[in-house]
Amino acid sequence: MIQDQESYTAKLCAFARAWHSNTARQKIFDDYLAYDLMGWEAYETVKQQILDDYTDGTRDDLTRFLNTYFAPIPLSRLRFTESRLRRFAEAGPVQYVICGAGADSFSFRNTDPKIEVFEVDHPDTQRYKLERIKELEWNIPKNVHFVPVNFEKETMIGGLLEAGFSSQKPSFFSILGVSYYLTLPVFTKTLRQIAALSSLGSVVAFDFPLKNGDFPPRVAELEKITDILGEQMQGGFTYAEVSRALFALGYQIDTYLPPAKVQEHYFKNRTDGMTAFENVSLLSATITNGRSYE
Repeated sequence: MIQDQESYTAKLCAFARAWHSNTARQKIFDDYLAYDLMGWEAYETVKQQILDDYTDGTRDDLTRFLNTYFAPIPLSRLRFTESRLRRFAEAGPVQYVICGAGADSFSFRNTDPKIEVFEVDHPDTQRYKLERIKELEWNIPKNVHFVPVNFEKETMIGGLLEAGFSSQKPSFFSILGVSYYLTLPVFTKTLRQIAALSSLGSVVAFDFPLKNGDFPPRVAELEKITDILGEQMQGGFTYAEVSRALFALGYQIDTYLPPAKVQEHYFKNRTDGMTAFENVSLLSATITNGRSYE
């Protein structure tokens, strides 16, 4: 299932998004509200921890570390997902469900009134985010709903329906940064809930690590870092495993970017040395079968 609480690696990814927005000349994805959502104190705390634990203490080495390990994945998956969402919304009003929303800032960057947003997350994580929004004196748009779900005790189906989600309307779900820490059967439980909630033509988008033999050095190093932080990666899935699981639940894959395509789409001709991860794929799938999986 979706992670219960925002992890430390999620904070590193949020910091990487903020750092990229503030410092990069060639932006893959400009999360220009990431710094504000973190706040100066949290931003500086994470920055100092990275400098102390993973670098030689210089700004250049901090950028190198982030660009190598913690920026490529969240930047490319957000660009992929939000681009796919905007194409989906061209046909008319849609519901956008962000599973495990964490520090996602889409609700306040969105300029399309046709997109109604449902942020699903653990109550503790969501409470912290709402407190931060209050401190910033941001007005929560009328088309944004915060849906607290304790994933150990309840499913997101009930929470979403209670928050006003309609199973009759076209919907787009994102599940980002979650699959790395789950086995495929556990991840499939979330895909099954989405299938049960969604109307025909609805879409789900997610990133996942490919299981393709020995990890390349950078992937192995990232796995070691996350393991030290207490968040053990599970080794990933093959494309065949993912496609079979989706098909069994009534999904049809509509867009698939393996690592080479992610590199071509988002990292080609960069001058800062940032490259796509060797084992991370991006995928979106459309629900084409009306079976119920509740």
